[in-house]
Amino acid sequence: MPLVRITLRKDLKQETKQAISDAVHKGLVEEFKIPDSDFWHIIEELEPHNIQFSRSYLGVEHGDNLVYVQIVAGKGRTAQIKKNLFAAIVRHATESQKEVPPNDIVIVLQENNGLEDYSFGNGEVQLPPHLQALADKLAQEQK
Repeated sequence: MPLVRITLRKDLKQETKQAISDAVHKGLVEEFKIPDSDFWHIIEELEPHNIQFSRSYLGVEHGDNLVYVQIVAGKGRTAQIKKNLFAAIVRHATESQKEVPPNDIVIVLQENNGLEDYSFGNGEVQLPPHLQALADKLAQEQK
């Protein structure tokens, strides 16, 4: 269950906001191999003055339409899979909208330590099939 929080300017077009959310989900389905129904997004719209950032950082110039994408997901993906995810998100976002350029999409991935860190409701820990497969893989690696 990746939980996605997208923080962006309130004055961006609704179509842009939806396109970015869709791009993140497509990237997760393609690269993290989550089911299409595993969709949990929070779109946080702020006044432009409430989004503050460096205009230039690590060789990347940022403009006025900066978008933060925060993803909380279970651990277990390789560095290459994570790189592929970031590239897929930006690729899908720039193919589907033009208001936010690729240099203005900042992505942060935070991994949970255990698959028991999720409850999909009823105060219970559920382990869907794709997470069970990941749990089995992690258990094998720890042997």
